[in-house]
Amino acid sequence: MLSKEDIKELVRLGEGHSTEFKITLPSKLKDVAEEVCAFANASGGIVLIGIDDKTSAIVGVTIDNSKRSSLQNVLREISPSLPCEFYFVDVDGVTVAVIKVPEGTSKPYTLSGVIYQRQGANSQKITAAEEIRSFYQESERIYFDDAACIEVDISKDIPSSHIDDFKARANLSPGISGEQIMQNLKLISRDGYLKNGAALFFAKDPQRFFEKAVIRCVQFEGNDKRYIIDDKVMEGTLLQQYFKSMDWLKSKLNVRYDIEGAGAGPRKEFWEIPETVFKEAIINSLAHRDYSDLGSRITIELFDDRVEIANPGGLVSAIPRSEFGKRSHTRNPLIFKLFEKARMVEQIGSGIARMRDLMRDESLTPPEFNTDGMFTVTLRRPFDYEKWVNKWVNHLSEKRIAILTAMHHDPTIKKTALEKLTGLSGSAVDKNIDALKDAGLVEREGTKGGNWVLHYIAPKVGE
Repeated sequence: MLSKEDIKELVRLGEGHSTEFKITLPSKLKDVAEEVCAFANASGGIVLIGIDDKTSAIVGVTIDNSKRSSLQNVLREISPSLPCEFYFVDVDGVTVAVIKVPEGTSKPYTLSGVIYQRQGANSQKITAAEEIRSFYQESERIYFDDAACIEVDISKDIPSSHIDDFKARANLSPGISGEQIMQNLKLISRDGYLKNGAALFFAKDPQRFFEKAVIRCVQFEGNDKRYIIDDKVMEGTLLQQYFKSMDWLKSKLNVRYDIEGAGAGPRKEFWEIPETVFKEAIINSLAHRDYSDLGSRITIELFDDRVEIANPGGLVSAIPRSEFGKRSHTRNPLIFKLFEKARMVEQIGSGIARMRDLMRDESLTPPEFNTDGMFTVTLRRPFDYEKWVNKWVNHLSEKRIAILTAMHHDPTIKKTALEKLTGLSGSAVDKNIDALKDAGLVEREGTKGGNWVLHYIAPKVGE
């Protein structure tokens, strides 16, 4: 039975994958039964009645015997039979009703013949044939992040600093114990072991247990994968991997600072691609990757013209392609819940739309998504001609650099203008253009009225 301190801490943690608040008992009691059914189809949960779900204020509730009996009758309509605890707790002079829902052992559970499933802090009805098929498949095996990690010794492998960092990010009371957090967030399995998702989030050196649960960051020369400039593997907890990867990207991308507008506060950073776009993409990868794929890892690949972020596992079958970006379903509800509690993600299902909006607001190419096999998002970088042409300074003469620059600024420039610009004769300009063509940098489209097409390739290593 929950104590009043337990309830206060659950309220502080907020609604999520395993907690639901209701300010009062709704007139349509089936609404409560739907939440209970969804919890049973996940990893269990708690419904607290007498909590304002908008302000998280503990306001209390009065439920007479008649309403209590009616609610219990509705809960009995869940099939197969699901034993739930239903009781009241006094919290500083007001009464909170508690419905404690176990994880169902005979999934799927239905209410009036309909399956309900928990998605973040909401319960949803499953109606599409593909969704139902996917649910039946999932009900045959436990979520990877919800399974027990028997190798972890909670007393030795969970540093207090990791717990303290989480408490600070989640705005939890410093006095709450790590054990209480794990109990409230259901991070412990029935057998008393830490769950996989919690081990990835809190364990010291989680790669001892999950070798490929890392992010590999690779920078390439040019726009293909022939030449690697930098290659680092980011290890540690999922949060540590996120921050290390963001620091790596910041060191490689163009970042400018607004010092004057910052006043006395920290200087404002402007990334060439908005920082929040990378935050959404990387956390999406960490929260939604297929950790059961032991042969793959998340990759962040940086090219001159783009950044590609890929994670094992394509679009989950519960989401039709037509609904991509509009709905969300995670392979790892426990991991997503921990990111949510740490205030690292916004409203569930809004990340893709936010990325698109941010790229559009900066007049950048919209993010490109490939959902087959590896889930990949491609972010096109703004082109920096000066940075690119500087790579050719030691490979081309000053005259050829001048010709390239003129063609870049004016693809329709005439040969007579190039002669005047460089001081070369017509035949000398032709020879220099032929050399640029041979290097693969320039080609001509059309004849009279045509234009120059530049290929922004990088010089080959060793040339």
